[in-house]
Amino acid sequence: MNKVVKDAYQAIKGATDNMIMMFGGFGLCGIPENSLKVLAESGIRGLTCISNNAGIDNFGLGVLLRDKQMKKMIASYVGENKEFERQFLSGELEVDLIPQGTLAERIRAGGAGIPAFYVPAGYGTEVAQGKETREYNGKMHLLETALTADFAFVKAKYGDYSGNLIYNATANNFNNMMAMAGKITIAEVEELVPTGELDPNKIHTPGVFVQRIFQGADYEKRIEFETTR
Repeated sequence: MNKVVKDAYQAIKGATDNMIMMFGGFGLCGIPENSLKVLAESGIRGLTCISNNAGIDNFGLGVLLRDKQMKKMIASYVGENKEFERQFLSGELEVDLIPQGTLAERIRAGGAGIPAFYVPAGYGTEVAQGKETREYNGKMHLLETALTADFAFVKAKYGDYSGNLIYNATANNFNNMMAMAGKITIAEVEELVPTGELDPNKIHTPGVFVQRIFQGADYEKRIEFETTR
């Protein structure tokens, strides 16, 4: 099945206000840059965004914060975005901070069809508020629910017409698990090839999890902050 669409504009067709969306990446590594730019241009609002972090000002998820298109952020780290901080402190943005391992497992569980699971991380902290607890092997655990999304946007190094994806080293990060957890998964890739050209032993995300794929362009691949001496 050929799942190729022309560009990001065609890929986001059907995305509307108040949807839940996942965005692959870790910091700015492996983020779906083209999709984020087009979502920002679309003007859709009221989004609940699930991602490792909130990007930086005017880049990554920062482009959705810039025009207040986001109503809620579910993440594990948000420290590099001043606009995020401003909106959160002013009450304009709802934030759900989750320990990183728990966030990853909640997304993986969503893709695997597991509704909830117990985890020790966060017990005895604000993370535990309102959550069911249970003791296992002498240690207290929290009940965490799975996460899924209306749209999942991921970025890969290579992809084929059937949606099979290969990520570039650590740019795999949250992309692979998010691809499985979206009702509609959109993959943007640096190199798009005919089906059959990718080594099946190297494929990270099978095409069965991807509904639309396109070849991206003009990737900036920014660094969050530079440290020199």
